[in-house]
Amino acid sequence: MSLIRCTNGHMFSSRRHRNVCPYCNVMVEQETRITSTATAVAEVDDKTMPYLGEMDGIDPVTGWLVCIEGPPMGRDYRILSEKNFIGRAEDMHIRIIGDNSISKRNHAVIVYDPKKRNFYLLPGDASGLAYLNNEAVYTPTELAAYDVIQLGTSMFLFIPLCGVHFEWENNQSGE
Repeated sequence: MSLIRCTNGHMFSSRRHRNVCPYCNVMVEQETRITSTATAVAEVDDKTMPYLGEMDGIDPVTGWLVCIEGPPMGRDYRILSEKNFIGRAEDMHIRIIGDNSISKRNHAVIVYDPKKRNFYLLPGDASGLAYLNNEAVYTPTELAAYDVIQLGTSMFLFIPLCGVHFEWENNQSGE
């Protein structure tokens, strides 16, 4: 195996990527090629450490929106417990990219109430309307499985996970 280290410390296969780092596109000269003895000599600070992801603080999914029509067709969006603000901006809980007719912020809100185990669709404070099964939503409206939600020119299918039949807290305490 022929591993090369670029000047930024990335390790990569020279057989697969030749002498160009696939992470930062830096061309590596042949002198910096690392052999098994050179690896043992390398300082601890220069090692590339694997990213194992975050293990703590996982918010369990309570349902999904699946785009069935529109630019993001086929894409799914996770619905978490309590309020989920929908829009195109980065700070939205459900960020829908590709449909510019969806407001940037707060086009609509989907709420999962863990005490009552119900989902609700609320209109946002943006100028765009939200439609539930082809009816405009002006007040909080309870969602049912496989309801169709229209935001902008995109249509989404609502698929619940939590509710009467399943709840994360009951599942954890029952085991």
